[in-house]
Amino acid sequence: MAQSTIWWVLAGGLIAVELLSGTFYLLMLAIGMAAAAVAAQLGADTRVQMLVAALVGGGAVIAWRAFKQSKTNEPVAQASRDVNLDIGELVQVEAWTAESTAIVKYRGANWQVALAPGQTARPGGHTVIEVTGSRLIVKPV
Repeated sequence: MAQSTIWWVLAGGLIAVELLSGTFYLLMLAIGMAAAAVAAQLGADTRVQMLVAALVGGGAVIAWRAFKQSKTNEPVAQASRDVNLDIGELVQVEAWTAESTAIVKYRGANWQVALAPGQTARPGGHTVIEVTGSRLIVKPV
């Protein structure tokens, strides 16, 4: 059996295991094995094939990890306008309770409103920054 065939079979095996596990890291390693298969088809010796597999697969894993860590600054679903169209809307708060909560009329219904941490409770216009269950988390405009 040709060395390139062995690399292709290993890459396919990793892809199959990745489909069962749901992680992208095994797919990145499979890319490295596919690169080693191409190197084998181009006539590289075994050491070069292993080096190509390690460098391409390892580099892909590092690149994927860096990409995932750069996405951590995205807002959580309850604070994302892409998920909840109430984010960014204005509500009028007439009075706050001692616990920094209030009841406001919003979209034709009464909603419980809570003040975002670090904000000062004062009557007036407030912007919805998060929706937690049936509670709007707001900050002053």
